[in-house]
Amino acid sequence: MDDATGEAEGMGLRVAFDRRLKLEFHGATVTSDAGLLAFRELDDALGLTEMAAEVLADTRTGRNGRHSLIAQLRQSVFGRLAGYEDVNDADRLGRDPAMRWIVGGRAVTEHAASTSQMGRFETGAMTSTPNLTALADLSGRWIDRVQTRRRGTALVLDIDSSVSPTYGTQEGTAYNGHFACTCYHPLFVFNQDGDLERCALRPGNVHSAHGWREVLDPVVARYRGQALRRLLRGDAAFALPDVYEYLEAEGFRYAIRLPANQVLQNRIAHLLTRPVGRPHYVRRFYASFRYQAQSWSRPRRVVAKVEWHPGELYPRVGFIVTNLHRPAKKVVAVYNGRGTAEQWIKEGKNAVKWTRLSCTTFRANAVRLQLHALAYNLANFLRTLALPGEVERWSLTTLREKVMKIGAKVVAHGRYLVFQMAEVAVPRELFGRILDRIGRLRPPDLAPC
Repeated sequence: MDDATGEAEGMGLRVAFDRRLKLEFHGATVTSDAGLLAFRELDDALGLTEMAAEVLADTRTGRNGRHSLIAQLRQSVFGRLAGYEDVNDADRLGRDPAMRWIVGGRAVTEHAASTSQMGRFETGAMTSTPNLTALADLSGRWIDRVQTRRRGTALVLDIDSSVSPTYGTQEGTAYNGHFACTCYHPLFVFNQDGDLERCALRPGNVHSAHGWREVLDPVVARYRGQALRRLLRGDAAFALPDVYEYLEAEGFRYAIRLPANQVLQNRIAHLLTRPVGRPHYVRRFYASFRYQAQSWSRPRRVVAKVEWHPGELYPRVGFIVTNLHRPAKKVVAVYNGRGTAEQWIKEGKNAVKWTRLSCTTFRANAVRLQLHALAYNLANFLRTLALPGEVERWSLTTLREKVMKIGAKVVAHGRYLVFQMAEVAVPRELFGRILDRIGRLRPPDLAPC
């Protein structure tokens, strides 16, 4: 019978195009994910998964627990990083040498958690209210640890919703007319470095801004009192008087897209007359004025942008409500930076696969989203803190394909275990520089008393 890792008994496989070739599978001594060891090095340098031990509660009552809660958390997060977003892969992944050393503990000499163990971890232990709350807070705690290495002077938050299509009968899914599919409708808050500050899973049929305060409030609270210039950007779904008043009370600047109406159109009527001539370039015009909607408690500044494109009969018009004091053109430029958050959402979907929410219950899928968020943040930390300049703009998909997916043969010696890594997409010199940059993130050793 074949072993779960591919350690097959008997003859190897053969290919017909050249009979001199023979294929053998040695899953316990060969890995395709040796690059994950760099991510584990970063995790250790910053003490990220160890931090989880302070907030997660082990609800198991038996005495024969083979793997600790933190070991299972590592297997879950690093498995997602490597592209194994479902627990179905846990049996084979648990015998992979790179994963066993990443998980640590008993997994080093035996194997990591099985499919059934990881299933109980994600759909059982983590779904308790205290643990789910702690998971939702953990990304913020990780970011706080990382920000001490960045020493920034400004905070820019982007809030946006997205779609996670579903294809079964998961609890809480519903048809969304805007996305034209049955889905979940999660909400995300990113900072200017691409870190996912917080996210929340929501039913598919809620408004884009539903529950914004429950998601945003913990993020704002973490930065309250810090000497930072703070800004929030959002699309027209967040053009709500409660949002403006909340941000103003917290000392935030904001730039939020404002839906057009006839009153706003009348204020810029002089810009809506087609310019004379037919230039072969886009002509842009800006305006700034005070405006108060009926639901607002006071007037606020509105910036308008009007674009006339060659070959188009009507202009493209956009409005932004803001409390920034910059010129109108610069306010628009600040708001346009919000598009980067949409790119980060795409990276989460494509590289980390955080739309794979296939559990039956809503709470279990909420756990899966938070685990995906941790995997995304760990990858982004490595990108922003450890990648050298010539590759610092790699996408998370490229990062996985070139850094994580490095094949290696494992050779055991008396005192060491050697990963003999393939040198193809990432040469030894580049990988060494990544490890050096991670090493400089470690806190200095305390001098003996």
